[in-house]
Amino acid sequence: MTAGRKSITDTKHWCTPPSIIRSVRQVFADEIDLDPCSNEHSMVDAKVNYRLPEHDGLVESWDFKRIFVNPPYGSDASRGTRIAHWFTRIAEAAKRGSEVIALVPVATNTGHWKSYVYPIATAICFLYEPRVKFYINGKEDPKGAPMSCAAIYYGSDFDSFAAVFSSHGAVLPLDRVVLPEGQHHGKVQHQRWRRYLRRPHHGR
Repeated sequence: MTAGRKSITDTKHWCTPPSIIRSVRQVFADEIDLDPCSNEHSMVDAKVNYRLPEHDGLVESWDFKRIFVNPPYGSDASRGTRIAHWFTRIAEAAKRGSEVIALVPVATNTGHWKSYVYPIATAICFLYEPRVKFYINGKEDPKGAPMSCAAIYYGSDFDSFAAVFSSHGAVLPLDRVVLPEGQHHGKVQHQRWRRYLRRPHHGR
């Protein structure tokens, strides 16, 4: 995951800890085909990695079988992006048949969770670790993240995800989630990232 939190500088890269990466690889049979939010310090080691400024993960193709996403958690004023843009790409990839695991902050009352998690995802693992210790520029941050995090699974193999990620926290299936009237499981909204795509982008 590249920098994106408001409390850090643009020179910092927040990377997924090895324990989470190992679990993602277990679910994906040791094959991560795409990491759209990579950086020079990332330990994900996907087959394809998108890194700014050369490759914008919000613009490039997500036509891959297994995708791991640890997106910037804050806003990027220079690019006009927010985490909601990443959720839109995740949801669209899942609807096309990609298997996706996303490591994200818990924000259950936000619009992107209401639109792209509850109606579409297969399961959520709410991580028990109170402060996930991300790696900053290649070194573990002893303080840990200042927010609760969750691993969200989009795919058809709930059993594998639950068996692996239950070691990290409580895993909840969403196939029987009861949504407010007017919302339906499987619905994807597209407006956010399509507005982003119409803008000029550095490195494209």
